[in-house]
Amino acid sequence: MKKISKALAVAAVAGAAAAYMPAASAVPVGLELVLLVDVSGSVDATEYGLQKTGYVNAFNSAAVQNAILGSQLGNIAVTYVEWSGNNQQSQQVGWTLIDSVASAQAFATAINGTARAFSGSTAIQDAMIYGGSLASANNGYEGLRFVLDVSGDGSDNDTTDCNTGANPACGRDAALAAGVTTINGLPIGGGAGLVTYYTDYVKSATGFVTPATGFADFGAAVERKLVKEIIGVPEPISLALFGVSLAGLGLARRRRMPD
Repeated sequence: MKKISKALAVAAVAGAAAAYMPAASAVPVGLELVLLVDVSGSVDATEYGLQKTGYVNAFNSAAVQNAILGSQLGNIAVTYVEWSGNNQQSQQVGWTLIDSVASAQAFATAINGTARAFSGSTAIQDAMIYGGSLASANNGYEGLRFVLDVSGDGSDNDTTDCNTGANPACGRDAALAAGVTTINGLPIGGGAGLVTYYTDYVKSATGFVTPATGFADFGAAVERKLVKEIIGVPEPISLALFGVSLAGLGLARRRRMPD
């Protein structure tokens, strides 16, 4: 009986210790970045091409590549998502680790190889809800920050998954509640009114807005925006908690790591 009791006690201690160990398969990164790209009906074929080419050129650019390699941990995990109406979101390029010039170029090539997913209404708040769902899901990475990069040429006219009448920023707020660290916006055209919408109802308190005067200007704007959000520095407490989690204490986890 003593041997059995001792064995059970050892097993219990080992099990408790294992519960605090992070999954070895999760890759630490400085940033988890979701590119949320508007492909609603107001974006015509030419504008869609300019927008996609802007992302392709950005990840092929030395400015963005240097920002990634010079950022915290020297890497990022990024995914490319197209969105339109309510419940219309498509992860066109899945989560990708960029830690070299070659991997940045490969991600650009993958974006270039996608076909347009939608051409419907504009549900930007629902797109951010979707972005929040990615923050709470297992993706194989554990980052210091989780950022939504939202671009589009109009305000919301189709979200039904939250009450935009009562709270025009309901999707943004839901994404932040789900674990998103920061939301940045890139309004395309639309003048001061669209910039105001993005400022008031899209970007988070810690985020920023980088306007593009139109789709012809989008490439330059998205490169500036990517560099700025990639080199962003998390709060000291975030760094501390991240270090603790990597040490295996399992404290203050944003989400469960993959098995």
